Amino acid sequence: MPIVPISGSEQFAVQPDPLGRNQTRVGEVPLHTVDEHTIDGINALTYEVIRHRLAAITEEMGDAIKRMSGSVVVTDCNDFGAAIMDEAGDTVQVGLYNMQLAASLDMAAKWTLANRNTNPGIRPGDMFLCNDPWVGGGLHQNDVTVLAPLFHEGELFGWTGAVAHQVDLGGVSPGSWSVDGMDVFWESIPMPPIKIVEGGELRTDIEDVYLRRSRVPKLVALDLRAKIGANNVAQDRLTALIGKYGPDTVKAVMKRMMNDAETRVRAKLAELPDGTWGAVAHQDGGRAGDRNVYKIVLNMTKTGDRLIFDFTGTDPQVEGIINCTLAGLRGGIMPVLLTMLCPDIPWAPGGIYRTIDIISEPGTINNCTFPAGIGKASVASAWSTQNAVSETVAAMLATHPEHSQQLMSVCCGSWDLTLLAGVDQHGGGFVTMLCDAMAGGLGAKVDGDGVDTGGENCIPMGRVADVEINEFSFPILYLWRREEPDSGGPGQYRGGVGASSCFVPHDSPADGVHLVVSAPGKAVPQAPGLAGGYPAATQYDVLVRGSDVPQQLAAGVIPADITVLGGEMHVVPPHLETDLGVTDVYFTHWQGGGGMGDPILREPERVAADVANRKVSPRAAHQVYGVVLAETGAVDAEQTALRRHALRLERAGLTEHEHQREAQR
Repeated sequence: MPIVPISGSEQFAVQPDPLGRNQTRVGEVPLHTVDEHTIDGINALTYEVIRHRLAAITEEMGDAIKRMSGSVVVTDCNDFGAAIMDEAGDTVQVGLYNMQLAASLDMAAKWTLANRNTNPGIRPGDMFLCNDPWVGGGLHQNDVTVLAPLFHEGELFGWTGAVAHQVDLGGVSPGSWSVDGMDVFWESIPMPPIKIVEGGELRTDIEDVYLRRSRVPKLVALDLRAKIGANNVAQDRLTALIGKYGPDTVKAVMKRMMNDAETRVRAKLAELPDGTWGAVAHQDGGRAGDRNVYKIVLNMTKTGDRLIFDFTGTDPQVEGIINCTLAGLRGGIMPVLLTMLCPDIPWAPGGIYRTIDIISEPGTINNCTFPAGIGKASVASAWSTQNAVSETVAAMLATHPEHSQQLMSVCCGSWDLTLLAGVDQHGGGFVTMLCDAMAGGLGAKVDGDGVDTGGENCIPMGRVADVEINEFSFPILYLWRREEPDSGGPGQYRGGVGASSCFVPHDSPADGVHLVVSAPGKAVPQAPGLAGGYPAATQYDVLVRGSDVPQQLAAGVIPADITVLGGEMHVVPPHLETDLGVTDVYFTHWQGGGGMGDPILREPERVAADVANRKVSPRAAHQVYGVVLAETGAVDAEQTALRRHALRLERAGLTEHEHQREAQR
């Protein structure tokens, strides 16, 4: 896949693929390879058995991470990834977890192979730790990867990789989200691949260096062992698979999985008309106090059996935390291709990447150069890149009667970061990212509504933690967490609605908690609709100072709306770092998915049902959908027809008299 090399200090630039077509060694590392005849000679039954076993192994890796981690972000929200790669670092199989993360593991494996093959060397039982997004393996520094080379009879057979979001790795602010940051030195310092396990033994000196940066070292240490354990599980299973079928057979299946993915993607693309589709996605504010809006420009061209993603015109990188490296750009592309273009194709990114080209200028906000700030990369410019890719891929698929069934409008347009830190109810220090926004609304389809609070399309197995888990783990008390009407984009088919959370600090010896907010999508809607569908609602956060919630709770009243909390309401900007006292309340309302088709084409009965189910407000039903409801909630068909006629005239800028005159001509 031709790409513009990552920029930054030359030492950490992504290297060209270290392997030639028939290369059997990189430096001092011998490689296990197979020829095309062996690949083509695999029988169908053996291929399917091994292919599904490889997919199952990535799921076992995920289970291992969840069972060993102590972080709610991992155990309850599934913010991690796992992958199996071949000897060259090309990805054969990814798991159903955070595909943004898994999409860049190949970059880290290739870099490690090219740069660590001699000193310190790559040997059986080794594992490498990495959190450098310019190298790959994650989109920002909190995405920490453990890569494990797998050897068979002295030859490098493949790689396994496990990556997960760590709740704190240092930097100016708790959680490593420094909203005032200007560059990477305000954040956790990136660490290129370093040998953390040598010959099967954990290197405690390296572990000490790694953990020293964190405010919650014991939790990070547990996650480190979870990723090491996941690799151990994978390598045990792969070794058993090799023992049963032979190394050449297993490797031939791995190669054929990528070949088949490439062939089938090319065939699908060939069925679609050639063309170019464009989209512009946005980020509002690069850091606290920044009121500028930055754009990511994409023109996606489909020619024959190839896709070209051209990001020419994207804004230059900024002083702040929203930039992403090339790993983030790729992380914005691959999840969309997997879920929209390849739901019926093996998820072997190593083959799918062969069908695309990327044009991107280094020094832009989604291909930034060192030392740009990237602390929010995964849910800032990488996420916006994903929005633009979603829009263009969906528009392309909409041209085909069969393949259009696979598309969605843009899903939850931004990640609502709510980070808490302080002293918990048990007297210990804590840092956590609340993952309530994992319940984002999915985009509408060509034949149906988006899934309400259905998740994130880049994390198929993403989950929202139970309210009780969050209250048990952290010193907060929820007043509510619920779906919100009108948060999904209106359309003939409605975007899935998002939701809101409202909570107060509770039972902390410190009489409050520290709060870091980084939630874009407040100046510009970031989940646009398609084919006349409207965008989802913007992000909306409110901080209430000096509420009377404690008195209401003491009186047995549970507040159900921010207007009855008392105190002083402050609308929260995209980036904020502050403290919450015991009488302060935080309300956050994240986004739904974009709509599909003109809202006034929606069946009135469906609108009435949405109003009854609190997905759409009566006001939006009348003003946006043009549906008039009787007091009983039933559709008034005659008034609805008149209302929709009036809306059409209003759109055309005509009065009824002018309309009649035009009709008589």
